[in-house]
Amino acid sequence: MVDADQTFVIVGGGLAGAKAAETLRAEGFTGRVILICDERDHPYERPPLSKGYLLGKEERDSVFVHEPSWYARNDIELHLGQTVDRIDRAAKTVHFGDDGTFVHYDKLLLATGAEPRRLDIPGTDLAGVHHLRRLAHAERLKGVLAALGRDNGHLVVAGAGWIGLEVAAAAREYGAEVTVVEPEPTPLHGVLGPELGNLFAELHREHGVRFAFGAKLTEIVGQDGMVLAARTDTGEEHPAHDVLAAIGAAPRIGLAEAAGLEIADRAHGAGVVVDERLRTSDPSIYAAGDVVSFPHPLFDTRLRVEHWANALNGGPAAARSMLGKDVTYDRVPYFFSDQYDMGMEYSGWAPPGSYDQVVIRGDAGKREFIAFWVKEGRVLAGMNVNVWDVTEQIQKLIRSRARVDVDALSSPQVPLDGLIAAP
Repeated sequence: MVDADQTFVIVGGGLAGAKAAETLRAEGFTGRVILICDERDHPYERPPLSKGYLLGKEERDSVFVHEPSWYARNDIELHLGQTVDRIDRAAKTVHFGDDGTFVHYDKLLLATGAEPRRLDIPGTDLAGVHHLRRLAHAERLKGVLAALGRDNGHLVVAGAGWIGLEVAAAAREYGAEVTVVEPEPTPLHGVLGPELGNLFAELHREHGVRFAFGAKLTEIVGQDGMVLAARTDTGEEHPAHDVLAAIGAAPRIGLAEAAGLEIADRAHGAGVVVDERLRTSDPSIYAAGDVVSFPHPLFDTRLRVEHWANALNGGPAAARSMLGKDVTYDRVPYFFSDQYDMGMEYSGWAPPGSYDQVVIRGDAGKREFIAFWVKEGRVLAGMNVNVWDVTEQIQKLIRSRARVDVDALSSPQVPLDGLIAAP
């Protein structure tokens, strides 16, 4: 069968799906490409939703992956505001609703992403309870933060992960009062561990954010549909006019699960299981982005990575794999964050318990440094804080699996490129 006779369907209108469609055309695929988005907005990138766009520093149009006319120019059939209800693997069709509408596929890419985890407590139906995942969420939240700042209002953030901290920083820049409630002893505890988590706590405290560590929200108190306060399991009650639930995200696996595709266990992210070529347990179905649990050869485990770079790189890799090209998806996980005047980039994977020391290179007190998570002399991950143009060298260290001299690793006088010794 020639390309022109084939139909490739992409379910999911985020960055991974849009970049996959772009790559199919860039690689010369001449068949039919159908991109199905359950939102009415054109595919967009998510980092600005908690950063520049939320702060009013970036225009709405800047978040879109392509300008709207790009899809027609590249013969991409874009279905906006349409939800796929089921996949018939035997017939190779995806179905919409109960009216019998469906499209056939020769190959299918699932890029369904993730969705915010919900607070399961009384009061979540109040008007002032928010999540941040979609552009519509960010548009609403931007207005909320501006009003809180104007009226000296209070925002309570449930969760001190990346989204929670970035929104807390934005809220303070608008002038709102902010309290962050977090069950762990530090922010970002499960990502950075206590060593670096404390640095983020100090940064936010300097900007007036209050923390309630070791606590969970148990109730959001309201009156006449409006938020008044947030209560925790430690018996505290925090004043609040609005609450942001930022307690993580769950992969949108329902479609894949109902179709009988293999799903990873919770220890491996509970995503759709794929091989190194991003193929699912069905050889005609591929998956990319936040929804995927993929085998990573560097870390000898399955990972599910929710960050921007995974969608940016995973969508194109899946597209090339669909075209029969030789693909091994082994990108080093990468993400970035901007909070107040501090910017950082993180490369690698080093959950608590996987490393034996954190090595600091530079001045942590001035927040100009690189942190390395090290096990038995090998670099598992690195985070550069207000130090730039070092991501390539950090990722090279991680990929090398070489043992490095820890004293040299901590010394800014020793070039990063010169650290790799014999394995």
